[in-house]
Amino acid sequence: MKDMNHRRSPAIAIVLAATLAFAGGSVAAAQEKAPTAASKQEVQMRAFANALAVQAATYGAPIVAMYNLRSTVAVGPKAKAPPGTFWRVENITTPKIAAETGYVTPNVNVVYGFGFVDLGKEPYILTAPDSDGRYYMIEICDMWTHAFAYPVGKTAGYKGGKYALVGPGWQGTLPAGVTRIDAPTRWVELQPRIHVVDEADLPGAQKVLHGIKLQALSEFNGGPAPAPVKYDYAVPKVNPKVASSQLLFDDPMQFWQIFSAAMNENPPTKAEIEAVLPQFKYLGIELGKTWDPKNVNPLILAEMRKVGGQIGPMLNDSLSLMGEVKNGWLIPPPAAGNAGYDYVVNALVAVYGLTANTVTEAIYYPSTTDSKGRQLNGNTNYTITFTQPMAYATAVPPGFWSLTMYDGVTRYSVPNPINRYSLGSDNKMKTNPDGSFTMYVQNANPGKDKEANWLPSPKGPFYFILRNYAPIPAASEGISNPATFVGPPPIVAVGK
Repeated sequence: MKDMNHRRSPAIAIVLAATLAFAGGSVAAAQEKAPTAASKQEVQMRAFANALAVQAATYGAPIVAMYNLRSTVAVGPKAKAPPGTFWRVENITTPKIAAETGYVTPNVNVVYGFGFVDLGKEPYILTAPDSDGRYYMIEICDMWTHAFAYPVGKTAGYKGGKYALVGPGWQGTLPAGVTRIDAPTRWVELQPRIHVVDEADLPGAQKVLHGIKLQALSEFNGGPAPAPVKYDYAVPKVNPKVASSQLLFDDPMQFWQIFSAAMNENPPTKAEIEAVLPQFKYLGIELGKTWDPKNVNPLILAEMRKVGGQIGPMLNDSLSLMGEVKNGWLIPPPAAGNAGYDYVVNALVAVYGLTANTVTEAIYYPSTTDSKGRQLNGNTNYTITFTQPMAYATAVPPGFWSLTMYDGVTRYSVPNPINRYSLGSDNKMKTNPDGSFTMYVQNANPGKDKEANWLPSPKGPFYFILRNYAPIPAASEGISNPATFVGPPPIVAVGK
């Protein structure tokens, strides 16, 4: 990452100038006598307040999305696994199970683990098994969604080992034979993904999943397990019918409450503390201080309420900002998964595909439109014809690729009569002599002769993710130049 101490983007400069306008009068005075008429000054101030709030919400969306996931998995009223342990989701293929996880855009070709770890008191030791050649990865994310370590995966291999997760500021000695991994934030999330081909293959994948373990350092060294900790965290109140990373809070002001609390517990980098956070003090967001709406200018507070309710949908509809769209597919930026100071990419990834991987380990090509830019919808039939070579979907063995469909509203997999949620390298599709094949994407069965290549769609809006796990260098390096990169083939609306 580059030092940001002497770097300001034009957007930041504009908003910083805007915030100076608020400095002319005290917060107390503004609360005492809020404007009653839409004067020119008020209109301008609202515009600036909105711009500042949008920027702050974009910056804060990743840590708020991770906070929501942590509540679902580890610390909320219906938590699945206490901190320092894994919630092993042994089969995420069905929409029902996907909805129970609250996890946006799940990969149905793997079994998952979700483990949040509090490194505030001591390191934790991760034990990863040898998978005997089965593809799997263990992604480790900080609370800002940066995928900062992969002890297992394409780069590290699949033999496993023992690793120490060390929180900021810890001083101590680690056991011999343990590889140290320094975490940027106090809380981290570990997310194993183990490839599974079909129901018959499930036990083998589950065996690997159960071989992944976490232990506090004190316990690893022969002492007792640490006593459970009671965390007094606000419970996110969000729309229960959609993934929590969509940031659809019942009260939009909870977005700001959570942003402040999560940031104070897991501060960003020193460069961001110095160059980014100061502008957010006009919103009442300051490091080391609890956010209190009573201390914020009511005019600014009104814009924060608007933005808090809009930021999730706004980011969802802005996905194409992240990269170049070709044939209806987004070619992801090379920084996806750990975009550093590119806050737009970080936010888009968090809302649309929380904990997405770095492109070295896995590439995701999202699509919300057909090749002519029209929204994908189950009222229309589509075809996608794949021809060789397919570098964009070619993996280094034992990697794989798959195309998965998701409901445009819930962001989970799509219920259908044949329980098929994806197609890819694990499936026996009908191919032509030259190796090409056509997928049929539609709501109704296309007929027995095409059923092997049918990916059922819902009756309303939907979207795709084409994933390449353990991509070949031509793919992970090729996306750096989207103008020449050959991505997935056109999504063609039949008869249109």
